[in-house]
Amino acid sequence: MPKQRRLESTAPWVELSTTAADWKAADPALLATMLGQLHLIRAFEERVLDLAGEGLVHGPAHSSIGQEGGAVGSIVGLRSSDAVNGSHRGHHQFLAKALTHVAQGGLDLDALVTADIQTVLQKTLAEILGLAQGYCRGRGGSMHLQWFEAGALGTNAIVGGGAPMATGNAWAQKRSGTTDLTINYFGDGAAQIGSVLESMNLAAAWKLPVCFFVENNFYAVATRIEESVADTRLSVRGMGFGIPSWRVDGMDPLAVHLAMEQAAEVMRSGGGPAVAEAEVYRFFHQNGPYPGSAFGYRTKEEEAEWKKRDPLERVAREMIKLGLIDEAGVESVRAQAVAAMDAATEPLLEADPEKQGRRRIRPELWPDPNFVDVGVRGDASELESLTVLDPSTSQAAREETKFVDAVAGVMERRMSQDDRIVVLGEDIHRLKGGTNGATKGLADAFPDRILGTPISENAFMGLGGGLALDGRYRPVIEFMYPDFMWVAADQVFNQVGKARHMFGGDNPVPLVLRTKVAMGSGYGSQHLMDPAGIFATSPGWRIVAPSSAADYVGLMNAALALQDPVLVIEHVDLYGEKDEVIAGDLDYIIPPGTAAVRREGAEMTVISYLSMVRHCAEAIEQTGVDAELIDLRWLDRASIDWATIEASVKKTNAVLIVEQGAIGTSYGGWLADEIQRRFFDWLDQPVQRVTGTESSPSISRVLERAAIARTEEVVAGLETVRRNAGGA
Repeated sequence: MPKQRRLESTAPWVELSTTAADWKAADPALLATMLGQLHLIRAFEERVLDLAGEGLVHGPAHSSIGQEGGAVGSIVGLRSSDAVNGSHRGHHQFLAKALTHVAQGGLDLDALVTADIQTVLQKTLAEILGLAQGYCRGRGGSMHLQWFEAGALGTNAIVGGGAPMATGNAWAQKRSGTTDLTINYFGDGAAQIGSVLESMNLAAAWKLPVCFFVENNFYAVATRIEESVADTRLSVRGMGFGIPSWRVDGMDPLAVHLAMEQAAEVMRSGGGPAVAEAEVYRFFHQNGPYPGSAFGYRTKEEEAEWKKRDPLERVAREMIKLGLIDEAGVESVRAQAVAAMDAATEPLLEADPEKQGRRRIRPELWPDPNFVDVGVRGDASELESLTVLDPSTSQAAREETKFVDAVAGVMERRMSQDDRIVVLGEDIHRLKGGTNGATKGLADAFPDRILGTPISENAFMGLGGGLALDGRYRPVIEFMYPDFMWVAADQVFNQVGKARHMFGGDNPVPLVLRTKVAMGSGYGSQHLMDPAGIFATSPGWRIVAPSSAADYVGLMNAALALQDPVLVIEHVDLYGEKDEVIAGDLDYIIPPGTAAVRREGAEMTVISYLSMVRHCAEAIEQTGVDAELIDLRWLDRASIDWATIEASVKKTNAVLIVEQGAIGTSYGGWLADEIQRRFFDWLDQPVQRVTGTESSPSISRVLERAAIARTEEVVAGLETVRRNAGGA
């Protein structure tokens, strides 16, 4: 028989429930505040469902009725500087945090609704209705509620998508020397999501003060929890990561509060993260004013049993037992909450002149349609005070270096000047500067700001996003290969890329994402993509693609100064090459809208970026074509140098766009369309393109070469443009 020993988790896992003594010992002011918040949130949610029934809520109305106890119990004891974020069903969490923020001394049940509370209710309702006076100017609606001042980081429509961002916020809180904490709320459906589990691991490894709070309402839309997991006690997730965990009845707000007090003690004392699971029940369907039984996946009997455990009635009943309130007092609280919602609703609506007996939203309250694209990115005004230098035209003295040494050198310079910069990525702290030497020397110089991460792109990308939104730090994230971004696509595109615009357009997202194109290195189909085309057609991102070491310095400096997320694309073919930088100057910027004309010409315009600029120059030399060669440098729609392109097109009347990667994810596809629409009258032939093939590169040296573009393909492209011009 083999010898066996039972293993135990390294962290405690407890189930907490209240006794009569706990209710008796509770501060009456705490109980009053909980009761007041519960009624305000309930009245708010009822009003939202009423308006949805009238067709006045455009989009979903994910009601939290029945689940208020988890949010109120866990948030009522928080500071304003503590933070929360949540999921698509997050009205109750947002309101609990906002109400706790504006009512610092708690709620007075005899005068429940102050002016500040009335404002919170109306602005939140306006946001859900999509109106300009909402917290996110109507862009967020029901699922994207944010108010930084109150510590509400933003609710999230992607299941599990908020966990990495909350983890990043907790990193900022810890690094800043505070004892603040962050709570990430999600449901039973998200407890199995990779981003949640990756975030738990990262938070545990780095001992971050974040609580992963599972609102277990037993249904992911209509899928019962037993269909999804083997162990329905979802707080068991903490055991896999050594995180202390609590399981509690979420219909008992005091039990939730006591559990959160214990969890908060762990987090505030430096003990790392916590997991809390509150069993709750949504009284209505996933979306809208009907119960789940109306759709056949729950029984009326089950719903009736849970309604007997209504958290509003539980708190009122216990307070009545203690002599803290009577039935009339409870009715007064309810009446005040309903009256507050009447007062919040009335200014937003009017009689519909076209539909008798119906109401409509007052037309003057809608956002101005011209606001639609405002805030996709910032205006780059933050660069105005910085020194601009263009290496392509500067006569300044040069010194020799390797391209990759310029990468590490400018980062060392910026980190020595700005202690907000934090670098995250896999192996960046090892191997003498990561796998290519791009972070050489940085771990020695800044050991606490070069963070080698677990292999968990979702987690550390989202953590960087949380840092950027926090505002105290400026994260630089390295993805070893761009293909790995697909593992973290939600965080890259849905979270970081959309955050500024989605939450109203004001909050900056200063983040740099570095990666390298490695075509020609033999790493095969899952390592060698060019991400430029994907990012150029995704909102929110700026993109730089340097072809020289001197350009890299200026472009990276600009990227690190911008208040937007910036993708910095590098190329392995350039890393080892001897190059030149401006002697003794690592502080200048090359701002957006600054392309470089590498060669002047009159026969055609050739547009490229990264290592393909040099292949273009070689091809032009070989063919003798009198081509004008433009190195884009900045690739995104907002930052591209349209003026330089326009001047060249009007001179040459023909365009060839050159890139190395696959035709399917091509950057040149959108650029060709844009050029033809902007400059059609000056073109004598369609815009031509040089790209790789449809396939991603293979391991085989021969097939890899066949899949990508280099000098030979550019030669063929130049000859095509010349031939077409001759035919004209």
